[in-house]
Order: sequence, then C-alpha cells, then structure tokens
Amino acid sequence: MSDNSNDSVSPSTPRHPGQPVPLDANAVVTPEDKTQVASKLQTAREKKDVADSAFKSGDLKNALRSYHEALMYLLGLDKNALKSLTGMDAPATPPSSTVDQAASAKDEKTEVDVMLEKIYANMSACHLKQENWKRAIDTADKAIAKNSANSKAHFRKGKALGELGYFEKAEVVLTEAKKIAPNGKHPFCCASDY
Repeated sequence: MSDNSNDSVSPSTPRHPGQPVPLDANAVVTPEDKTQVASKLQTAREKKDVADSAFKSGDLKNALRSYHEALMYLLGLDKNALKSLTGMDAPATPPSSTVDQAASAKDEKTEVDVMLEKIYANMSACHLKQENWKRAIDTADKAIAKNSANSKAHFRKGKALGELGYFEKAEVVLTEAKKIAPNGKHPFCCASDY
C-alpha cells in the first residue's frame, strides 16, 4: 500500500507542459519567467478579444476556437511568475498556519482567474446559441467554479438544464441566479460578458 499523503509536485518532479505550476512562496522567479508569462498573458488577452468580436458578429465557431486558444495560454502559466509580475506580494502579516496559507492563496484572484471565468461563461453562451446543452453546462460550471457569484453562468446553466428536461435542477440553478442578481437583465439574454 503506497502513501498518498503528499500529492504535491516537488520541484524536481517533471511536469507535463500544460500542467500549472504550483504556487511556492520560496520559488525564485527569473526575468525570463516574467517575460514569458507576460507574453502568454498578452496573447491570451488578444485571443479573448478576437473571440469576443467573433461572438458579437455571430461567428460562434471562430469565437469558440479563439476562446479555446486563450485558455491554452492561460492554463499553464507559472503562478509564481504571474504573482511577481502582477505585484501581488505576500501579505504584511503572514498566515499563521499551512491551512491559513492555503485559504489565503485560494482567496487571491489574479487577472488570469478573472479572464478564465469570463472565457468559460462566454463559451457557455456560444454553446447555448448552438444548442449544445451539455457543453453549455460544462463551461458554465467552470465559470461558476471560478466565481460562484457569476449570475450569467448560473442562468446559462439553468437554461441548458431546462432544455435537457431537468426542470427541477434548472429551477434551483435559476433561483440561485436570481438571488445573485435580483435586478439583472441576464434572464432573457445570452450576450457575451465582454
């Protein structure tokens, strides 16, 4: 029986190129790392902008392709280099325990987290327009995982669930969307987030 108590990736453990780098407070970030992250982040922004334009013009296939390409640039970014690039320094009073450190790291939202949330929510809108209900639910769930207060993602998930005949589940999700944004205009639109 093997011991699985340490599931983290050690610095000497080889990683798959697309696997995100775990955040390590002691990691040394080189100028090359910062340059590479900045370049990938800029490319992802450009891909997202292309996707947003394609969505607005009704070209859903190209929108989805560009959103997917943006995801590929964002998902493998070195979190240590991103943190140092965006100037997110350690808090003035360091967390007292490992649990506190993990909770603090989870609460920090980076530009990447915000972009991922928007991309997933926008992909869900594309899938709704294409009547690809299961993919709409999958991508809405990913947006919700990034931000549980994303009312558009909740609405899109609820609509897709209803289209699949899961009316009770749809009602629960749509009620949650209404709680999040009681005066929101989202219930009758599918517009892109940005």
